[in-house]
Amino acid sequence: MSQATFDEDDLFDEAADDIRADVEEHLDAAEAALPEGDAIWEAEAENTLGVLNALRSALDIGDATGHLRDAKKSYMMGDRADVFDDSDELDERIAALEDAMADVEAAHEHASELASTVPELRGALDDLRADGGDVDGESDDDSEMSTEAADDREEVAE
Repeated sequence: MSQATFDEDDLFDEAADDIRADVEEHLDAAEAALPEGDAIWEAEAENTLGVLNALRSALDIGDATGHLRDAKKSYMMGDRADVFDDSDELDERIAALEDAMADVEAAHEHASELASTVPELRGALDDLRADGGDVDGESDDDSEMSTEAADDREEVAE
């Protein structure tokens, strides 16, 4: 039975390759979990609320946060051990992914806020109309008086 001898440098290089592969694998998974551009651009819905709900769903980043965290943990360990020849490239990729995720999360929050505001706004406008008021706060009688006054001013100007 022969025993293989392991050179420390070879083992270190192999471990460095494994760490880098782990970082890249998690970064790829985080990117894959982000929505496609077309998914947030195109929507099929019958009304505004449907569009907003579809957008909110499309802006869900799913498991991207967990994958990014795992990538950063592996990157940190590899960086501290100084195993990366090109740590700047990985660092830039992590930063770009963090920025993109922050933008997607902010857009998700905006879509969620609008999705809850639009029905309230519709209800308020419907209630206003049902009470006999006009959107600009004038009743039907006030509106007619304004129209008559404008007609009178036009006649005077002629």
